[in-house]
Amino acid sequence: MLYAIVDIETTGSYAAASGITEISIQVLDAEGTVLDRFDSLVNPVHEIPRYIQALTGINNEMVEQAPLFEAIAERVYTLLHDKIFVAHSVNFDYSFVKSQLQACGYELNTNKLCTVRLSRKLLPGRASYSLGRLCEALGISHYNKHRAGGDTDATVALFQLLLQKDTEGHIFKSLKKTSKEQALPPNVPKSEFEQLPYTPGVYYFHDDKGKIVYVGKAKNIRYRVSSHFSNNSTGRQKQNFMRHVYHISYEECGTELMAAVKESTEIKRLWPRFNASQKRREDLYGIISYEDQNGYLRLGVDKMVPGKALLSSFHYMEGARASLRQLVQEYDLCPRLCFITEALYDEKMHRLLCRGACEKREPPEVYNGRVLQAIGHLRNLPSFAIMDKGVHHDERSCILVWKGSFYGMGFIPDDLSFERPEQLRQQVTPFKENSTITNMLFAYAKRYPSKIIRFEPPDLAECD
Repeated sequence: MLYAIVDIETTGSYAAASGITEISIQVLDAEGTVLDRFDSLVNPVHEIPRYIQALTGINNEMVEQAPLFEAIAERVYTLLHDKIFVAHSVNFDYSFVKSQLQACGYELNTNKLCTVRLSRKLLPGRASYSLGRLCEALGISHYNKHRAGGDTDATVALFQLLLQKDTEGHIFKSLKKTSKEQALPPNVPKSEFEQLPYTPGVYYFHDDKGKIVYVGKAKNIRYRVSSHFSNNSTGRQKQNFMRHVYHISYEECGTELMAAVKESTEIKRLWPRFNASQKRREDLYGIISYEDQNGYLRLGVDKMVPGKALLSSFHYMEGARASLRQLVQEYDLCPRLCFITEALYDEKMHRLLCRGACEKREPPEVYNGRVLQAIGHLRNLPSFAIMDKGVHHDERSCILVWKGSFYGMGFIPDDLSFERPEQLRQQVTPFKENSTITNMLFAYAKRYPSKIIRFEPPDLAECD
């Protein structure tokens, strides 16, 4: 068994959009003796950012005359292809080298070992497992930090120590195909992965301080989490996960739909660093009603603020306006008294709909009767429950939509019978609604009518 200890310097943090500026490889035998060595600067065909120049000391002038990676690709592949690829945070180095070799026509598929993970196993209890701190604590010389040759020398010395410490064959176990050891981020304990269930739910990635940096949903939590790390992606997201994820937690949800709802609410609540979708502010708009000084009930659209009652709510201004225009047409309301002045409602449309309320020719009590009918229509939005299997065999999951909006969800005993819908409101946990969830639930209800319990309007009136 031969090992290839590798370190690289790069222009960025992920392979899909960055290049290698320096590479160092040392080949070791099973006892840890160095058999071969290769070092080279590399022209990355990318500008090196200033902060990376300051960190590594490698600038654009130094690599201008250096070979392109394609010029050294054959030598690199020869050194690596039949060896165990070893590095400190191995997935970072491996993703870059594999991507560069692939672009040159070489397909690298080797077993990997991460000296961060091995150190956590064989040298437990250290304050830090960064290469510099670990070498300092162990008395390992570490010269030329953040240069490929210097870091490879330090990693070789560390790996030689780990070989001596591995009296129980942990390295051999890590290399088995069934082991997930090297696919996981270097700082995530394997025990946390092994406790993940094969059930629907949400999962959380935490950074070194315990803060949640990503929330995801899954039909199968174990498989989904594994997919984040076991693929060969060279993109930003995977590298961010590899570098910044230290712990994984989860919550079972019973169904994939509940997981999707929970994920959406958690993203809005936590605003995790590495979630990109659903991270936008949502203002609520709605239709309001008030009586003017002449005794006429007036409808309008306004933004929701604390303390203001809305007859119905919408996540977009245009949705509220469209609903109001529909009410004006269906109940022959005066466009002017509803603050509708756009071109759609020109003088011809106004004459068609208005019966004279804006000019006080129609008595308030007559006009207000139709406004009250329109308000009743708004308050008569659909309410229903989506019932499905729970986490445990003796319960059911329940997602409750109340008067057109997501109200909450939870688990109810399988033998619970209810005659009135307000009984479900007492059983579920209220959640904050957003447009993603509402659209999702109405689409699901339309697609799976057999899982829906609908509540008729008379029942709803009793529940206010």
